Amino acid sequence: MRKVKIQRKTRETEICMDLEVDGSGQAEINTGIGFLDHMLTAFAVHSGCDLSVSCRGDLDVDCHHTVEDVGIVLGQALAKALGDKSGIRRYGSFYIPMDEALGFCALDISGRPFLVFDSPFENARVGTFDTCMTEEFFRAAAMHSGITLHLKILYGRNDHHKIEALFKAFAHSLREAVSLSKTGEVLSSKGML
Repeated sequence: MRKVKIQRKTRETEICMDLEVDGSGQAEINTGIGFLDHMLTAFAVHSGCDLSVSCRGDLDVDCHHTVEDVGIVLGQALAKALGDKSGIRRYGSFYIPMDEALGFCALDISGRPFLVFDSPFENARVGTFDTCMTEEFFRAAAMHSGITLHLKILYGRNDHHKIEALFKAFAHSLREAVSLSKTGEVLSSKGML
């Protein structure tokens, strides 16, 4: 069973996360940032992962440490849950239309972390969430999971819709990539990832 619990405590945040890759999309999220909770819930529902996140962060400063650190822990949880990556399909890609916005994600669970992020935002914030933190969240998740991650908004005007399209596209791409292949082998000519 691909299920893990990660706890991380720093002077800036204290996070407890439970992740079950082969779940049913259940979410119990409390980060102190309403919009981030909404995005993580959408991620769980659309990826099929069960996700529980509890975070206490220094929100009196701003949302930066909380958002980035939750991304770090999500990346660590994915890496630990997938282990040596044997038996997974490895690649995933997906387009998500969100009203006027269209988001795209392509990823490779390769062990080689990288982020390409192409999404302009119109506003500084959605609620108490700084839109610039979208890229930081995904960078942290990619670096700590060992995923090569490409995210792009092809067009759109509403920042809420654009960010949600990216989270959902990531979720569906991940769902595809972590699904089990028929061979059970590591999908690499090297024999390992």
